[in-house]
Amino acid sequence: MLNLKDKKITIVGAQKSGIAIAELVLSLGGIPKMTEKKKPEDLNPEVLRFLQNNSIALECGGHTKEFVADSYLLVLSPGVRFDLPTVIWAKENKIPVLGEIEFAFQFCDKPVIAITGSNGKTTTVTLTDKIIKEAGFKSCLCGNIGSPFSKFALQSDSFDYFVLEVSSFQMESLLAKDNKEGFKKFKPFIAAILNFNQNHLDRHKDMDEYFEAKARIFQNQYKNDFAVLNHSSEKLKFLAQKLSSKVVFFNDDRDNKFSDNQNHLAVLAIANILKIKPEICKKVFSEFKGVEHRLEWVRNLDGVEYINDSKSTTAEAGEWAINRMTKPIVMICGGSDKHLDYSWLKKLVKDKVKTMIVIGDIKGQLKNTFADVVNVIEGESFEAAVKLAQNNSTNGDCVLLSPMTASFDMFDNFEERGKVFKQIVNKLK
Repeated sequence: MLNLKDKKITIVGAQKSGIAIAELVLSLGGIPKMTEKKKPEDLNPEVLRFLQNNSIALECGGHTKEFVADSYLLVLSPGVRFDLPTVIWAKENKIPVLGEIEFAFQFCDKPVIAITGSNGKTTTVTLTDKIIKEAGFKSCLCGNIGSPFSKFALQSDSFDYFVLEVSSFQMESLLAKDNKEGFKKFKPFIAAILNFNQNHLDRHKDMDEYFEAKARIFQNQYKNDFAVLNHSSEKLKFLAQKLSSKVVFFNDDRDNKFSDNQNHLAVLAIANILKIKPEICKKVFSEFKGVEHRLEWVRNLDGVEYINDSKSTTAEAGEWAINRMTKPIVMICGGSDKHLDYSWLKKLVKDKVKTMIVIGDIKGQLKNTFADVVNVIEGESFEAAVKLAQNNSTNGDCVLLSPMTASFDMFDNFEERGKVFKQIVNKLK
C-alpha cells in the first residue's frame, strides 16, 4: 500500500471528491492541502468547516506553483483539467499527478468493474450493482454516480466488487503500463464502453481526443481482464483488435432474449463474466424503477405530466428521452456550451415537440437551430422556464426537462438541476 505518512498531498478541487480524498489522506497519516479556483465565499460552508476543523491549508482563487511546490503528490478531483498550467508544472518538476479514481485505486485490493460511455452509464452501473447484490455478493457502487471512490477504498474487506461509473475526464490522467513512478496503475477487472457519440467538445479538442480518453480505461488491462464493448459501434470494434484483455461484445446478433435494451445487454454481458445467471438479471430488470433524474416522473398537474430528465447532457440523451414520450412535448432544454451539434434532431423535434423552452448559455444556438420547426421561447431563468412550460402546456401534454447539455452555467451538477426542477414543479399551482 502507498505510504503517505507525514507526506504533503495537494488536492486540486474543494468539493465532494476533494473532501473524500482529504479524508483518505488523513486516515493514512498524510498531510492534505487543497487548492481551488473558486473564491472562499463561493465554496460550500460545510467544505470550509471540514477544512478548518482538520487544519487543512486552503488556496482559493486559482492554483499556484508555490502552493504545490512541496507536494509529494498532486491529486486531481474529477473534472479538473489535466492541462492546467500548475498541473503541467508539477509533472515537469517530478511531482507525480494522479486523478481521484487512480489515487483511490492505490488502496483497493478487490476487483473493479469500471463503466464508461457517452450515455447510459448511470443506469448500467446501478443495474450492475443490483445484480451483483441479488446474486449474493457485496458490491460498492461509486465513482461519477455520486459517492467518490476515495470514500470507500480502504473498506475493501467489506466488499467483493467495486462498481465505478467513470467519465472521460477521469481517464485523462491515467498512468500507463510503462510508467516508472512506482504507483499502481488503474486496472479494472472488467472495463466497459457502452457507446460513443459527440460529447464534451468543450473539454476535448475533437472527437478523436475524446475517444482516446475513453479508451484509456483499457490501457492497463492484461489477458485475464475483460473488455466489454458495444458491437454496434464500428469504432469500438476496431479498438477491440488492439486490446490485451479478453473482449466481450454485447448488442450483437447473439444477444439474450431477455431484453433489447442496450444498457440491459451490457449488464447481461458483465453478469456472464461474473457467472451470474441471466434469470437474476431478468428479475432485477423487471423490478428496476429507474434512476433519479433519468425520465423521472415528478407529478401530474391539470392533466400535464412533468418529467425530470436532468441527466440528459448530450443530444443523443435528448433524442432517447423524446422518443420515449407518448404525449405532445413541451421541452425545456439548454445550459452550458459543450460545442455540440443539435441540427440532426430537427425532424424528431418537429414530429414530437410542440413547444421548446430554451435556457442558459446555448439558448441562442438552440433557438437558431430549431425555430423553423417548432415554437421556441427563451426563458430568462430556470424558474421562469418551468412557468413558461406550464403556461404553454394543456391537458394531455408532458413537460419534459431534458437539457441535452451540462448544467455548469446555472448549477454545480445535473443532480442539483434536477432537484431544483422538482422543487419548482411541486410548488406550481
